[in-house]
Amino acid sequence: MDFTEIYKQTSNLVAFSPGAHFILTAVQDRLIIRRADTFQIERTWLVDTSPTATLAALTKSKPGTSNAAISSGWITHIGWSCDSEYLMAACAKIGAVNVFKIRDETWTARIESGAEGLVRAEWAPDGRSILCFSEWGLRVTVWSLVTGTATYIQYPIHPDRGILALSYSTKYEVNQSPLVGYTFRADGRYFVLAERHKSKETLGVYDASDSYKLARHFSLPTTSLASLSLSPTGNHLAIWEGPLEYKLHILTLVGESLALFTPDPDPGLGIRCVSWHPSGSFIAVGGWDDKIHILHNLTWSAVATLELQSRIPTEVTIWREPNNWLDSTEGRGFLSYERSQGPQSISLTRADSSKPNPKSGAVQLGWSRKGSYLLVRFESVPTMIHLFSFPSATEDFYPKLHSVLIHSRPVLQARWNPERNGRLATCCGTKALFTWSDEWISEGGGEEEMAECIGVPAQKFDVRDLKWAPDGKGLVLVDKDGFCCAFEVEDDGDGDAVVNE
Repeated sequence: MDFTEIYKQTSNLVAFSPGAHFILTAVQDRLIIRRADTFQIERTWLVDTSPTATLAALTKSKPGTSNAAISSGWITHIGWSCDSEYLMAACAKIGAVNVFKIRDETWTARIESGAEGLVRAEWAPDGRSILCFSEWGLRVTVWSLVTGTATYIQYPIHPDRGILALSYSTKYEVNQSPLVGYTFRADGRYFVLAERHKSKETLGVYDASDSYKLARHFSLPTTSLASLSLSPTGNHLAIWEGPLEYKLHILTLVGESLALFTPDPDPGLGIRCVSWHPSGSFIAVGGWDDKIHILHNLTWSAVATLELQSRIPTEVTIWREPNNWLDSTEGRGFLSYERSQGPQSISLTRADSSKPNPKSGAVQLGWSRKGSYLLVRFESVPTMIHLFSFPSATEDFYPKLHSVLIHSRPVLQARWNPERNGRLATCCGTKALFTWSDEWISEGGGEEEMAECIGVPAQKFDVRDLKWAPDGKGLVLVDKDGFCCAFEVEDDGDGDAVVNE
């Protein structure tokens, strides 16, 4: 890996452009665009953080709140349009969204929320509309940059839960699979929104190609909707209850109920995370009971159950982070994990499910790009990553534990490469980046797996979050107040190393 210098950022707002040619960064009230090949500053804008007219009028009636305190609000959300032509910066505190055009520094637009406030903003898939979510679940406003008009949708259930969240914790927290209250179909045609009308939970399906006109609206079979997830094919919608009931409903976008899944026996608590297989044929469901149920779309019943075990089988490869390797290498270079094979035992602390927020269950489920691996992180063993191999359509269906990665500190983030199937990057809040790959070329010429610890050459930089570039050739590593990028170095055939950008 080749690392760049460390650059400033605030609120962990760093984002590659869709084509991976630029990197957008927010530093307090300023937007900065850098080229991804040279990291030279290409554009910079000072965002207008003055309060909107509505907010300024409201603050006059609130003693103790000054305009100066409001105007000090920093950028809270950033984002690129799908074609990288436009970018936006939202300041939720003042209820405003500023839009800029990368090819024209003088062009700008400003969206001001009214008395309903603003909790988040993000781009729609068309790259010419921006979704603004108000406080208290009052409404969603879709602003069109083409026509300058707004479309209003009332009463979203979870306005602060989105598919493009860009805020991250600066300290250790369990990173659960994102809970969402809305989503778009993969082709961007339909906008699916969980709503509440007259104390009843409903689902609205809106046609994004026709000014977000209502296409379908139907009641949901839930009593306390926790989240929803649309299949990659767009044919099936999974919705599930809150933490007290283990119920997963499968619906179509026209409102037809296909199945209800509840494990037998009932584990007593609800669902923590759900993840669709890239093909849409399977869905993985994890609760608080350290079990992962794999459902098939033909019957919507469990065809396999993966469970956290204290004894690791013989055929499973165990990768363990070497002790004190950062001190011995002075945080530079890379070092392989210590490799061993079972059977081995790991210590498990079974949580008491009768107490609130038990430290158990799956907190992350993630499929590799082609779906041949399923990543699982269990809260009861926060330093471990379990990788389950998943058979292809031509192989016998027998998913099993493939590898276990053991670290010295709890895992903060683990993300699959978006372009390469068997490539994983992990961070634990230390001066290191951890990678796992099944593409390593052995001395015999065949492919095998390899896990490596890579030190970040900086005196003070703890990797708290990481994000892959869209082309999978680089990573953004994020600390509390700064970020750097890491790119793979390849041999050009003449013995010289070149950065793969």
